[in-house]
Amino acid sequence: MSGDPSSNGRPPAPTPAAAAPVPAHATPPARALPGGGETRRHTLIVIVLNKPGVLNRVSSLMRARNFNIDSLAVSHTDQPDVSRMTISLHGDDVAVEQAAKQLYRLIDVLKVQEVTEEPVVAQELALVKIRATDANRAEVLKLVELSKGRVVDLAGESVIVEVTGPESEVDQFVALVRTYGIKELVRTGSVVMSRGSSSIEEAVKR
Repeated sequence: MSGDPSSNGRPPAPTPAAAAPVPAHATPPARALPGGGETRRHTLIVIVLNKPGVLNRVSSLMRARNFNIDSLAVSHTDQPDVSRMTISLHGDDVAVEQAAKQLYRLIDVLKVQEVTEEPVVAQELALVKIRATDANRAEVLKLVELSKGRVVDLAGESVIVEVTGPESEVDQFVALVRTYGIKELVRTGSVVMSRGSSSIEEAVKR
């Protein structure tokens, strides 16, 4: 029997299949466009120098990008020349990310941090002036006590209550007392602080 002497009687090895050609220029994935994604609530912390016009520049930038701002709370920090803003707004992820980058470019803005996905402590304060007569005053005060609110003023036909807590708890209290009649309502909007030992304010101390 004749054959290739180098094969030693073994059948020839199969020829490996040719690899599929790789295109020279692969098409990159489609990039999300601002305003094209799912709208959800975001929370931004903005540290700024305490100078005239800063709040107007920040709010004007958000307004120019058509954000629906739920609340904007401004307060002093441990540094007398530095203020802190907490902004709650609705928008898609890409648009909010771009807005945060543009905030950095504003004069007197020191730090911007989005804490939407971070573990935070979030609190809100509300003052509610509730209609209260001799007939229902005791019932209103009992409800305030159960809700861990605090009476800060009593009048002949009303009571002013201070309530603090997460936004959802404030919403629940307002819904409960609405049956008695709300004469006046003011809310601070949420203020937030990241849990743990990290500090956005320490990062900008001068």
